[in-house]
Amino acid sequence: MKYKTKKIVVRYSETDQMQFVHHSNYLKYFELARLEWLTEMGVSYAEMEQEGILMPVVSASLEFKTPLYYGDLFQVTVELKNNPKATLDFDYELTNQKDEIICKGNTVLAFLSPQTKRPMRCPKFLLEKFS
Repeated sequence: MKYKTKKIVVRYSETDQMQFVHHSNYLKYFELARLEWLTEMGVSYAEMEQEGILMPVVSASLEFKTPLYYGDLFQVTVELKNNPKATLDFDYELTNQKDEIICKGNTVLAFLSPQTKRPMRCPKFLLEKFS
């Protein structure tokens, strides 16, 4: 299952002294893509948290190909690798306005019980959305 975000513009505050987008922002872009996708599917992250569904990132990796600069337009493609169980495993590809690959990455999110902070199975309603 795959989703591509709307176009996003790089803001000046996201760049560093070298005029590149600072590496820490890429994880924020990945999160933005996940949340946009969930919203498009009719899933509210805020409502999930209110229902006691915790989904922390437990693993993240990034591979940078070429920099993004202030004013560049980009999109993030996010793909769910497997059917959710106790984790969600996502791959990402960020491309610029020239359709060049800027960055590839992966995150793994775990479903945690709010009471025990131990892993739990993916909630049924979310499993149905990703099926």
